[in-house]
Amino acid sequence: MPNDQLRRMDAFTFPSYSIDLATGEALFDYALTGPAGEQRFTEVITLPLPDAPPSDATVATLDRVLALLHLVAGVSYYKTAAPARLVLPAPLGSDAVALVTAVYTKGLAEYAYRNQLPHVLELTPEVPPGEVPAARVYDNSELRPLSAVGGGKDSIVSLEALRRAGFDPVPFSVNPNHVIVAVNEASGLTPLAARRRIDPVLFELNAAGARNGHIPVTAINSLIAVATAVLHGLGPVVMSNERSASDPNLVWNGHEINHQWSKGVEAEGLLRAALAGHAGLTEPYFSLLRSLSELHIARLFAAIDRYDAVVTSCNAAFKLRDASERWCRNCPKCRFVFLAMAPFMPRERVVGIFGGDLLADESQLPGYRELLGVDGHKPFECVGEVEESVVALGLLAEQDQWRDAPVVQALVAAVPETAWATAARSDVFTPGGPNFVPAPYAKTLQA
Repeated sequence: MPNDQLRRMDAFTFPSYSIDLATGEALFDYALTGPAGEQRFTEVITLPLPDAPPSDATVATLDRVLALLHLVAGVSYYKTAAPARLVLPAPLGSDAVALVTAVYTKGLAEYAYRNQLPHVLELTPEVPPGEVPAARVYDNSELRPLSAVGGGKDSIVSLEALRRAGFDPVPFSVNPNHVIVAVNEASGLTPLAARRRIDPVLFELNAAGARNGHIPVTAINSLIAVATAVLHGLGPVVMSNERSASDPNLVWNGHEINHQWSKGVEAEGLLRAALAGHAGLTEPYFSLLRSLSELHIARLFAAIDRYDAVVTSCNAAFKLRDASERWCRNCPKCRFVFLAMAPFMPRERVVGIFGGDLLADESQLPGYRELLGVDGHKPFECVGEVEESVVALGLLAEQDQWRDAPVVQALVAAVPETAWATAARSDVFTPGGPNFVPAPYAKTLQA
């Protein structure tokens, strides 16, 4: 469909979804409609199958989770046209409506900002009237946790903390790449994986000039994980999102724009409430690391060395042609994670993990100046707060192995006195802030 016709679409709808329990293949249908006609999409998500067929009660709960996934996964297709109407397919309870509303507004806030579409931030879903049948209670609180693995330091810290505390976690990922496969192999645990196939039509429309941008993919993958846990008779889905994920990058038109919104505590609370209210799950989903800073997590990771040869937190590395390259060493994520790990490791170890010394490379200075708040705003990436970067730099400046590194010397001179004063009072190593960690898991990180 030509781009000009797409832009005349006035509604986004959700025609149907289904699952084949013999194959685990779920189909999610979407449609853009308007005077120019209709554009249909079908997303395919394949869940791993359990050894035994699920019970009727499990299937009923799974259907409720898939209903939420159907609504949330639609953001990938909605953004091609961003129509003013979001028309839900069936009556829905208030908790589920709150989740969907937030996913399409706050979850698409960066997309709205970059595309200058302020109406997206004000979307209100149209919900058909009618009663919503009550969900059957599904008590999964004491079952084995499903631990999401992305290949980076954070999910490794969670996985190992759960294992040390005796929770016997099951690693999980969506579309695992070579990095995630290698991390799973290093863990020695038997993983589960789901597959997500975005409709190829979406890529064709994007190539032809359809609107595009960042989506709240963590919300989608989280619901895929919950669906997998239900189907396999497992317990809560454990994420590894830290407290700084909740902090916005900037404010635009009176709205906070947060690249990591779907990793933040607000999104976590909305997802938990929707899954409890709509699917009856007693303990659906939480982030084990929510009360910790990125710098704190890096310090915890430094005590674990079994993943040094496989870990990566670089999103760009997944696109590199050489599968042995795990870090691009030229993005905000690489710069921040190097800075965060460096104070807690011998220099040789962190350089070995990254395949290069970012703090010896003066071409990295402009990127580090952004991370430290000297230039611009916090990058639209999953990186820690400016305060954390300043604290890390201060620690490096005190160490013989780092204080003479060219980038460290230049940054120490560039950071303003006010930032150093704030860093001196920092609580980055003190757990805090709201979290949803259940009581049995609360002492996991101290185990």
